[in-house]
Amino acid sequence: MTSPLTLGTAAMLTAAPLLWAGNAIVGRMVHDLISPFTLNFLRWVLAFALLLPWSWSVLRRGSALWPHWRRYALLGLVGIGCYNALLYLALQTSSPINVTLVGSSMPVWMLVIGRLCFGARISLRQMLGAALSVLGVAVVLSRGDLRQLLSLQLVPGDLFVLLATILWSLYSWMLADTREPTSIRGDWAGFLMAQLVFGLGWSALFASGELALGHMNLQLSLPLAGALLFIALGPAILAYRFWGVGVSRAGPAVAGFFANLIPVFTAILSTLVLAELPHVYHGVAFHLIVGGIVVSSRR
Repeated sequence: MTSPLTLGTAAMLTAAPLLWAGNAIVGRMVHDLISPFTLNFLRWVLAFALLLPWSWSVLRRGSALWPHWRRYALLGLVGIGCYNALLYLALQTSSPINVTLVGSSMPVWMLVIGRLCFGARISLRQMLGAALSVLGVAVVLSRGDLRQLLSLQLVPGDLFVLLATILWSLYSWMLADTREPTSIRGDWAGFLMAQLVFGLGWSALFASGELALGHMNLQLSLPLAGALLFIALGPAILAYRFWGVGVSRAGPAVAGFFANLIPVFTAILSTLVLAELPHVYHGVAFHLIVGGIVVSSRR
């Protein structure tokens, strides 16, 4: 049972997209230094090490995790093993604007997955909110000139983003399922570790395949080490924590609209990196996306 959207929940659902925007920028910056599946694997290795002191007890033989291991193995596959690996893979071949544009379909997929797989009802408010939110993303990606969207050309990397978006929508709906023991759900570090212990295995499997096919690339350097530390602590541990709590409180359908803040934050961070000032269309897009959130989350 979800609760009305509170300021604290909104803050958590906003912090996660901000960290994930940084993840996309950093992932693009180091794409020449490390291959995508290796990056995803090393990211979660570091996250495992950072999280272990607070969550080691969930790995014990008598832990409540093991009777529900199939559920956490699936969560680990979808949310940890696949999503970011597909995102990093897309950033190898697709432009940032295409990646963000395809990913902006998340609110729509949240509603579709919820309806088809979980029997959730789609309200008129949610459809209107989805339209406003996607329009806001289109404004920021086109820099205020929607005619630029007509010149976009999709590449294979965009399909990876589409698949990642669908899988993340499924992952978010699975997070809303409260069948796991209260002892794990109430312990955020243990709940993430329960997913991570299996997700790390999936990530290792995918990285091994990358190595076997001769596509592995790893150029050790201080910039790469700093990037790995950031994406392990911020976009991995903290963002997953914020998103998990936000989804459990507000519900996956409402949370999906906050994901469209990612391109707005990406544009802002990009302008800061390039020493450029924000434009009017950034403000227009922000108000459209927030308007979609407000419309869809009203009771």
